[in-house]
Amino acid sequence: MNKIKISAVSYTNTKPFIYGLQHTGIIDQIDLSLDNPTDCAQKLIDDVVDIGLIPVAATLSLAKWDIVSDYCIGSVGAVNSVFVFSNCDIREAKTLQLDPQSRTSNNLAKVLVKHFWQARQLAFVEKAPDYAQSADPFTGYVQIGDRTFGKKDKYPFVYDLGEEWQKFTGLPFVFAAWIANKPIAQDFMEAFNRSLKFGLDHRRELLKELPVRSDFDLDDYLTHKLDFDLTEEKRKALYLFVDYVRGL
Repeated sequence: MNKIKISAVSYTNTKPFIYGLQHTGIIDQIDLSLDNPTDCAQKLIDDVVDIGLIPVAATLSLAKWDIVSDYCIGSVGAVNSVFVFSNCDIREAKTLQLDPQSRTSNNLAKVLVKHFWQARQLAFVEKAPDYAQSADPFTGYVQIGDRTFGKKDKYPFVYDLGEEWQKFTGLPFVFAAWIANKPIAQDFMEAFNRSLKFGLDHRRELLKELPVRSDFDLDDYLTHKLDFDLTEEKRKALYLFVDYVRGL
């Protein structure tokens, strides 16, 4: 039997999913790679893998795609790992450095800049040579994932993009979803879904395996800040966000 090739994000926010895949029988049916979000999306776009836990904005680069799970990386309000850190109020900033590891969060920041914060003067910079280190008083940057842990107290202006999206739309947000670029057998999808649920149901066991941090509450993050169920409200938010990105 040919194994299903799967790429998943390597951040802490996916560890419940990885735990489920590695502790159930599905592991014998898959070829699993762990990547940063941009590489994860590119592998699905290039047909290197069959399923990816990809940033939702990357679906715009796929000719065909289907959601293959009841679970996602999402939040209802603040997520505590997707931020704009800034040296000034975002409405006064002149430059926003984009995260080289992110598609969705960069686009989410652009949507908020245009439609919510209305900071029309702001310029976006890709691959900034001083990314996340600029002391310029009118510069901020987008950053996601584990690299943000413990940073909230280090900047005068901090914007949680899950929280800002909810203020803007009243909706939750989906940062990444399990997407396939081709038809996948129904029996596999059902087993895959059960494995992801197993991981979510065993977050307490997972937390015992993770290193304790003095600057970040992993328990709160994995059990409260992240919201993994792909509800109808989250699906609505996903398609609304993709429509906004098309209009950028």
